Amino acid sequence: MNEGVIFGIGGMIFVLVIIVPLTVVLVWQGFKTWQMRTMSRVEIARDEAYRKLAEEAISVQQKMAGDLSDLRIRVTSIEKMLREVD
Repeated sequence: MNEGVIFGIGGMIFVLVIIVPLTVVLVWQGFKTWQMRTMSRVEIARDEAYRKLAEEAISVQQKMAGDLSDLRIRVTSIEKMLREVD
């Protein structure tokens, strides 16, 4: 065989054995990196939504605690009035 043909075949084998798998791995890792970035953005948005929901729940609970305190005061005063009437 001609020396040029041997180098050509060797170059093709090099490309098939080294370059193609390396390219596949690089593309695959690029895709996985993009996928993880996208997932982390979604998780951050979800965490912010949960945080907002928790803050709203806390404010509602605090309002309800205040309302309950007012009701206790009113019930106490009504009980006192009923005792005085009897």
